[in-house]
Amino acid sequence: MQWLNEPPHWHQDGVGVAALEEHRLTVKTAPKTDFWRITHYDFIRDNGHFYFETVSSDFVVEVGIRGRYRDLYDQAGIMLRVDDQHWIKTGIEYVEGVQNLSAVVTHEYSDWSVIPLTHPPEVLRLRVERRQEAIHISYLDKAGSFNRFRLAYLPAETLQVGLMCASPDGDGFEVTFEGYRLNLD
Repeated sequence: MQWLNEPPHWHQDGVGVAALEEHRLTVKTAPKTDFWRITHYDFIRDNGHFYFETVSSDFVVEVGIRGRYRDLYDQAGIMLRVDDQHWIKTGIEYVEGVQNLSAVVTHEYSDWSVIPLTHPPEVLRLRVERRQEAIHISYLDKAGSFNRFRLAYLPAETLQVGLMCASPDGDGFEVTFEGYRLNLD
């Protein structure tokens, strides 16, 4: 795996992608980092942290996310990226003191959808599945079932797939990714 916008502080227990399945990646985000394009705010940010590998097939990717969210828009999750104008980020985003399931789909312009988590889990388990151009985004509920909360369109032969985090408004926060798995079809 490799970094786009490597964070100033990070460490991984173990070595390599296989190690992430059993171990953890902990990141302290840099301040004023984000992925966003134009909509509503009229700016472009492409300086969030993204730890990825390149995939040219359908896949299922999962990870557990444990964050110490503090500031508005602190965020962590999974990202799929074609280029700086076509990507999806999904996970937790902290808004006005509430953790939200969040998904941003960008095709030149970003959109944003959130679902407030009134009783957020200590670790959110997230799953993203690629079936050709269809992207299925799900989270693990308290009953142990994956619930889809977003279906999105992202056409591309090859995608960058991995872990994303950013701190648009704050001074940075610490997030730990646990049990990362990428299964190729």
